[in-house]
Order: sequence, then structure tokens, then C-alpha cells
Amino acid sequence: MCLAIPGKVVEIFEENGLLMGSVDYSGMKNKVCLMYVPTISCGQYVIVHAGFALNIINEEEARKSIELINEYFEKGMEDEIR
Repeated sequence: MCLAIPGKVVEIFEENGLLMGSVDYSGMKNKVCLMYVPTISCGQYVIVHAGFALNIINEEEARKSIELINEYFEKGMEDEIR
């Protein structure tokens, strides 16, 4: 299964001619390619899949997605314990 995860852009920079950024996923930061969202600004949220930011979303959408992902994994862990 592949997931597209929401995260907050905390830094934007250029690397090897590509628009890149640092994205915070609830405390864990990763480097992400931002070429598909060239109008992005620090503080905005993006959906990331396979190291590429695919879409800009608002904070409420990001929060709801994170809650659903957390619920899914919590339920999955409960099923593993049983």
C-alpha cells in the first residue's frame, strides 16, 4: 500500500537546479522535491508521496488526514496484539 502523507513545509531551497524543501511530519523532517508545487511557501502544507510534494492543502485538511492515518495505524496495532 502507498500513502500520500501531509506535512508542513518549514524550509525551501534549491538543490542541483531543483526546488526542494524540508517538510515536517509531526516532528520528523524529510527533504522533499517541490517542483510540482512551485508556488509553495514556508508554513503551508503539502501532500507528499515518494519524496515529491504533489499538492498544496490547507491546515485543516492536513490535520484531518493526520488524524485518520493515526487512527488507522492505532487500529492496525490493536489488531496485531490480538
